[in-house]
Order: sequence, then C-alpha cells, then structure tokens
Amino acid sequence: MNITLIQIPKIEDTRGNLSVIENDILPFEFKRVYYLYDVPSAAERGGHSHRKQKEFLIALSGSFDVVLNDGTLKQTVTLNRPFEGLLINQGIWRELNNFLAGSVCLVIASAVFDESDYIRDFEEFLLSKK
Repeated sequence: MNITLIQIPKIEDTRGNLSVIENDILPFEFKRVYYLYDVPSAAERGGHSHRKQKEFLIALSGSFDVVLNDGTLKQTVTLNRPFEGLLINQGIWRELNNFLAGSVCLVIASAVFDESDYIRDFEEFLLSKK
C-alpha cells in the first residue's frame, strides 16, 4: 500500500518536548494545513480518496484510527504519537474513526482545496483503480 509512517524529529527537554515539521521530512511541499478536533467518538471523518493530493496526518493529541484501502488491500493504522505521522499518497481511500475524547488530527496537504481532486463515492474509487 502506498502509505508510510514517518518519524518527526523530537527534541526532548525537561520542560517538555518539541517537534518540528519542515519540508525536508515530507516528500512534497505543503500548500494547506488543517486540523480536526471535537470529533465525537462514534463519528467518522474522511470517506474519500484523492486523485493527486498527498496528505500527512498526525495525532497531535489523543488517538484515532485511519482505515486505508487501495482497492485491493485494507489496512488500519492507529495514530497516537505526536512525533509520528502517516503519509497517504494519492489513490488511497481513507476513513478516520475511533477518536478518543480530546483528540486532534493535524493534516498537512500537498495542495489547496480542489473539489475535483476528491473521489467521494467508494464504487467510483474502485472503478478508478481498474
């Protein structure tokens, strides 16, 4: 599957840890940053794929699952460390669920929002893989 867990540099200090994300740790230059928070535990986010856009997801706080599907394989990745992110390349269906209370999901994207880049219907997604 075209995903990668990437370690984010962590500077440990008795006053608290610091992590820094710069363009050199991502395989793309980011164009947009957004975050999800106050997501009810029974809610799901995502439910789409991108034609071109790549995304890097980080659990800044708490924990949630990312359910991934490339049209053949299905895999679940739990994000719960603020110094580790999940790179999701284009062509991967993603759903986010099982949010713990207080969880924050940071998303760093390779492009600005463009509705035409989204595939929001799973059957259409599967057809795009053929």
